[in-house]
Amino acid sequence: MLIGGHVSPAGGLVNAFQRGVERDCDSIQIFNQSPRAWRHRNYEQDDVAEFRGLLAEGPVRAIVIHAVYLINPASKDEVVRQKSLDALAHALRTGDQIGAHGVVVHPGSTVGEPLEEAIERVGDAIRRVLAESESCPLLLENTAGAGGTIGRSFEELARLIELGGGDERIGMCLDSCHMLASGFDVRTAEGLSEAIDRYAEIVGIDRLTCLHVNDSQTGLGSNRDRHAPLGTGELGREGCAAFFSEPRFEDLPAIFEGPGFDGKGAGVTDIRVARELREEGLAARGGAAKDGREGRTRAPARAKARRRSAG
Repeated sequence: MLIGGHVSPAGGLVNAFQRGVERDCDSIQIFNQSPRAWRHRNYEQDDVAEFRGLLAEGPVRAIVIHAVYLINPASKDEVVRQKSLDALAHALRTGDQIGAHGVVVHPGSTVGEPLEEAIERVGDAIRRVLAESESCPLLLENTAGAGGTIGRSFEELARLIELGGGDERIGMCLDSCHMLASGFDVRTAEGLSEAIDRYAEIVGIDRLTCLHVNDSQTGLGSNRDRHAPLGTGELGREGCAAFFSEPRFEDLPAIFEGPGFDGKGAGVTDIRVARELREEGLAARGGAAKDGREGRTRAPARAKARRRSAG
């Protein structure tokens, strides 16, 4: 498992890599541009080349891009829709350029429109942005279920894959906080295992490409996306440990987004706690990590293949 955190890309990709190293990360996640603005960001070629060299050597082995929050591919508004498509396609092309493990995106919101019509618009958007990029996977993130958000159930996620053309580049990012908030009781290893059995049946385990491991301020079925520091919320240490030790998650980047114990983003303490929780989870399952750093010796096969295909 490639345990890591969301870091700032201020000053460029090499700086983002170094922030990951400082936090003892095996993987990092960044926004490829301001998360609340439409203006695109382009990285200098020298920065990209140096970053890719660092990524190949480690200790950070994988990078995930999180698309901007403004994106709503389900929108019926032509202006919002076009800006969403442009931003998402740009993020995927950036992923191609830097060798990203994938681009995570929230599937969008119905904004009061009929669900099936909104989902069809998302499917159309998926097909378009994949056609405008080369190899970087597009990772649909499950949602907490508030309002008209799309992707709150495995059935909705599977429908998005279908409407997106079933392309092998369509992957999934499961968020632990969102799963709990949308009604999946994943507070124990047994509960998580049952949920992932269902996910595998409906969506397909091979689609799972990334994890967001965040604790939740709010309880089961709250439909509220409110993160908490690892082990301090409604998932608790047992629930977080289950995510860090589920056998089917072994080769995935597991990203903590924050807020952390310092009230900000992912920090050194948060990554240390994540590793401790992994050890606890493995011990409870009757196993043990060699040193909690599998990602430091080898990148997962899927990540290697994607980096090769990205150039």
